[in-house]
Amino acid sequence: MRTALYFGSFNPFHTGHAAIARWLLTEGGLNRLVLVVSPKNPLKERTSNVTLKERLEHVREAAIRLSEEPELKNRGKKIEVSDIEFSMQEPLYTINTLRKFRESEPGVEHILVIGSDNLEIIEKWHLWRTLLDEFEVWVYPRRQVSDGANLHACTIQAHDNTANLCTHYGVKLIDAPYLDISSTQIRDMELRGEETDNLKY
Repeated sequence: MRTALYFGSFNPFHTGHAAIARWLLTEGGLNRLVLVVSPKNPLKERTSNVTLKERLEHVREAAIRLSEEPELKNRGKKIEVSDIEFSMQEPLYTINTLRKFRESEPGVEHILVIGSDNLEIIEKWHLWRTLLDEFEVWVYPRRQVSDGANLHACTIQAHDNTANLCTHYGVKLIDAPYLDISSTQIRDMELRGEETDNLKY
């Protein structure tokens, strides 16, 4: 069985995350997706007062809603949520988590799913070259657009840059929707008192 492991803080889980999940289980040709909730990213600072328990519960609720969407439910697609890293020793490194999945699920082919922003800093990851050698990696595009920039031109440039990086590192660029919203943006909007319900899933 080929299983996508989609890591993230998911704080909060939003429409962009949902779009990637749908693509993996439909256009990506996979039957199982595991949302791996990261309690702490060693390359990012904590920027939220939401507890780990609350965040995990929100992702579980989102996974249930996704699973009930007819396009996925009628085709027997499975979406699971994992808190595997909650009991692992810090610092948390993705390669250790991937190996733990492999040990606990022998015979399953695990595919790491990351955004192009993570690919840009992959050499900062612990044992990054070993990770790329041991596991298949799929990369979804994330659009980086500055204020006032031409959206179409920036999208093309971002895609070309990501494609070049994928070739360089020997990973797969998937034709998933561009993810142009982040959890950080949503939290910042909430701090400014702006409406975000349409962005959350």
